[in-house]
Amino acid sequence: MKKSLFFVVMALLIATATEAQNRAVFVHESFDGSAWPEGWTIMGEGLNQWSVSMSNMALGQPNEAVLNWNPRFDGISRLVAPPVDLTGVGSVTFSFKHCLDGFSYEPSVIGIATSSDGGTTWNVGWSQSYWQSTAYSVSQTIQTPDMGQPNVLLCVFYEGDTYEINNWYFDDIEAYTMENFDLGITSINVPARVAFDALNVGFEVTNYGYTAITSIEAQYEIDGQAPVVETFAVNIPTLGQAELEFGVPAKVMPGNYDLKVKLRAVNGTTDDNQANDVMTKNIQVTIGSTERIVMIENFSSTTCGPCVINNQNLKEICNNHPGRWTYSKFSTLGDPYSTQECLDHMDYYGVIGVPATFLDGEYQGEDPVEEPAFVSHLDVDAFMDIKGSFARNGNQISVKVDMMPYVDAEAIVFVTVNEKATHGNIGNNGETELYHVVMKMLPDQNGTPMSFVTGEVQHLEFEQDMTDTNVEEMTDLEVAVWAQCDSKEVLNSRLAYEYTNIHPYPVGNLTLAESGNVMQATWNAPSQGNPLGYNVFVNREQVLENAAQLSYSFAPVAGEVYVVEVQAVYPDGMTSVRCAASLKSLEAVGENVVSTCRLFPNPANTQVHVEADGGIQSVRIYDLLGNLLQTIAANGNMLNVSLSQFSNGVYLFCITETDGTVSNQRVVVTH
Repeated sequence: MKKSLFFVVMALLIATATEAQNRAVFVHESFDGSAWPEGWTIMGEGLNQWSVSMSNMALGQPNEAVLNWNPRFDGISRLVAPPVDLTGVGSVTFSFKHCLDGFSYEPSVIGIATSSDGGTTWNVGWSQSYWQSTAYSVSQTIQTPDMGQPNVLLCVFYEGDTYEINNWYFDDIEAYTMENFDLGITSINVPARVAFDALNVGFEVTNYGYTAITSIEAQYEIDGQAPVVETFAVNIPTLGQAELEFGVPAKVMPGNYDLKVKLRAVNGTTDDNQANDVMTKNIQVTIGSTERIVMIENFSSTTCGPCVINNQNLKEICNNHPGRWTYSKFSTLGDPYSTQECLDHMDYYGVIGVPATFLDGEYQGEDPVEEPAFVSHLDVDAFMDIKGSFARNGNQISVKVDMMPYVDAEAIVFVTVNEKATHGNIGNNGETELYHVVMKMLPDQNGTPMSFVTGEVQHLEFEQDMTDTNVEEMTDLEVAVWAQCDSKEVLNSRLAYEYTNIHPYPVGNLTLAESGNVMQATWNAPSQGNPLGYNVFVNREQVLENAAQLSYSFAPVAGEVYVVEVQAVYPDGMTSVRCAASLKSLEAVGENVVSTCRLFPNPANTQVHVEADGGIQSVRIYDLLGNLLQTIAANGNMLNVSLSQFSNGVYLFCITETDGTVSNQRVVVTH
């Protein structure tokens, strides 16, 4: 076989044709929905070879359209947009992103064409030959005999012998008329999920007009906060792009926010099309993040020739980055060690052939995975801390896994028992030794669906008899764990500690409280296990190493958000997952000022009674992320606070006394 990989997950977005002041947008398709876009058709060859991939090989946002080579044809295949009215239009600017996943160095052609007779006659507006497998961006102004007609089809076409390609990916297809003066925001370059910290706000702009852009005044704001304004000196030609970043970062607490970027002025004035001058993106700011351990899922077979070089590349990548990967190789399609669980996991991704490799749930194409693709994942924040261990008794293994999320998430926890090296699954491709070969999925191929709550540790345990599996040596096993959302995003992964009867249980009941100008974290020793000590981190900076105490105190800065994480340390370098707690320092209490405030009962059920000898001015109630839930004005030295609107949990009461003294006390609500 020349190759046999085709990754398909159907999901598409309905195309739109809109008017934006004087600028007409005829086609705008980003292939991000759940169905093939309405009105889009395939003409010519390859009628059943176009689909949608969850990938972003063309460097747009997932998803994207893809043309697969199989079944082979030698001719023209057209991806055709719904008909548009070009009456009075003399030219159209056509832009799109694309990526060639090629098989040989023989060039293939793609292009742009139009038809005003329903597809009988096509007029080429632009075409180009490609042979190098990489991502490209195209922006071309086209003038064909179909300009000015009322019912025009526009298409992107492929021309050639599909034997020369694996796949060709297309995304962000647009057709529009150009204004003289038109700059538009094309993206906000901030991750949709990001750990709380100073947030650098970047954005990308495209010059859709005929006039070069030399100056941009822009602003950003987050959920009604005061906007940050900056002027950028640029030189952006027609159809050129620029990536810009504000010099003043945003600083926000954990939570969900709408981030808005706006162009205030271009070349000192307002451009001709203001409809693309504003963009909003929802971002989730988490309480923290951790080091990413890249999850490698490799679908392979010893009957697959192209799999050999991919396996060799992945082995070299792993050798170059010890401790930064988790690896599970799924034997498929004729491999002697193929199992139904492996085949079902192929279906999970929509894979129908090999080689197929996924890094953190992202498809890497049919070409062998190279070092830069792996390295690009290393610096991406991970939002779950995972630690596990396994022990063996004969052919029986026991697996324990702990997971601490930095974000609320619905995810599937996959666990595989792998053999580090196998020699018995020999096929016909010359490979005699394979690595990280999946022998069993725990509890099965469906994994364990779980609901994760920020900061709450979850624990799983499995017992498995490996007698009836393909294991060659019971002393050569490893256990891989990863948590994956429905979108296929991998929150993080980890290889478990091996062949040990010691499991690194985490600390319990970590709490963070502020009293006066002291912030104190306290925790309990693990319910099981005997740690050597504890590592403590404040806002991701380590402040204690292998310490014996069960608390840590520090002086906070008023208004700052603090995340404290505690990790138990065990023998042989083993550590538990971190437990995390967060709190915003609300007020600073002046030196030598003693609060007389008292709250009771605590825990409380229906109400809390607040007393202060010097009188109470107000009570503010916050959740543990610092969100203000209620403000109660008072006048006297006693106040009853109803808890009927609060669910079970821990809340922070900030009491301001008549003399200005402020005290912060936690209240546990249990209905």
